[in-house]
Amino acid sequence: MSFQFTVSPDFTPDHLSGWYIFNTWLQKQTGIAIHLEMYNDFQGQRDAIQADTVDLIYANPFDAAMLVREKGFLPLVKAEGAADEALIVVNADSAINDVADLKPGTRVAYTEDPDVRLMGMIMLEPGDLNNNNIVPVLADNYVLVAKHLLKVEADVGIFLAGAYDDLSAMVKNQLKVLVRSQISVIHHALMIGPRLQERREDIQNLLVEMSNDDKGRGVLQSLGFTVWQKVDNEEMEFMIDLMDTLNT
Repeated sequence: MSFQFTVSPDFTPDHLSGWYIFNTWLQKQTGIAIHLEMYNDFQGQRDAIQADTVDLIYANPFDAAMLVREKGFLPLVKAEGAADEALIVVNADSAINDVADLKPGTRVAYTEDPDVRLMGMIMLEPGDLNNNNIVPVLADNYVLVAKHLLKVEADVGIFLAGAYDDLSAMVKNQLKVLVRSQISVIHHALMIGPRLQERREDIQNLLVEMSNDDKGRGVLQSLGFTVWQKVDNEEMEFMIDLMDTLNT
């Protein structure tokens, strides 16, 4: 029997090969046949989740509530130090130096990454901006958000902090960060579905111990991580409740 593993589409493209390496490592360590399926967008991935074809997922915080409450997923681990934070960014030549200086009608570039967009829109509230009075500029990824800013096709961009940090120095030198969130408790998590949950403890222990040997450390480095940390049910529920609060 084969199981499906997938990764939230907001991962950094530089680490695409890393996820395939990780999946191969996981199959060898567990003896479980696991197929890695990547989706180009959030809706395609959610359709697969709703169809009950996903068994393991590196999930974004926004989708965690649906995975836990509707589909019976449980958390396994998170990457140490990899909290999800959002940035509000403008072109370096922009006259805007404070979010409060923004006006209704501002062109805002963002991806379909739901938790980052949610945090970004909260950070735009001092400019009296909301979903009803901005001009949305939807981009497929954060590189294209940056491109919209550089080409002055958008006034403001909402970035996942990690994705912004991974942009080249040449690009970042042409951009200006107005504000960075500091929530610190919102994070992606590797989660396990009902069909695999009898192996939850085994897989969780394997992942937590992964950094203790050279091969495991190398696989983690290919993902841009150093250590997996265990996530218990209570921590996941706290994060879900926080996301619900932010979303109201």
